[in-house]
Amino acid sequence: MLSREQALVILKKYLKDQDNINISIAVEAILKQIAKKLGRDEEVWGITGLLHNLDYEYSAREPEKRGSLSAQLLDGLIPERAVNAIKANNYMHTDYIPTTSLDKSLIATAAAAGLIIIAGKSTPSKKLSELDLEILIDKFNDTKFATRYNRNRIGLCSDAGIDLRDFLELSLLTLQHISDQLGM
Repeated sequence: MLSREQALVILKKYLKDQDNINISIAVEAILKQIAKKLGRDEEVWGITGLLHNLDYEYSAREPEKRGSLSAQLLDGLIPERAVNAIKANNYMHTDYIPTTSLDKSLIATAAAAGLIIIAGKSTPSKKLSELDLEILIDKFNDTKFATRYNRNRIGLCSDAGIDLRDFLELSLLTLQHISDQLGM
């Protein structure tokens, strides 16, 4: 399996936009915490999160290819369950149905990380430190806020064994902990 350093090199080869790189780092951090909470392999879950959107900039005009391109690039470099989770993240187009806790956690985390980052950018200081769980839950419940981040996808955390409120709190605290890396 790739080391984190090797994964970062690959990530930066395929993603040039810093916001996309930051989302990947955010998803990595949250997935590692979920893995810890669930007693799963933190390294595998973290690498899955870091590389989950590897093909994002290449598939921007063809979203039906998202996940499949990454799977082709990563086949043999990371565990099969990680490749499958990356495909599951775009299950509408990859025909890989999310079944495992890693699959569902990645889907929930990718959407939650985006929502939290947008919520942080909506604060006066544009800092994650200004967010608390209640503000985040209000943003989650506001269907007009950050519509790009599907709340049903975030809700898959419960299928992975984590209550929605606990999931949002864990995600927020994790991103606040790495806010300097995210420039927030």
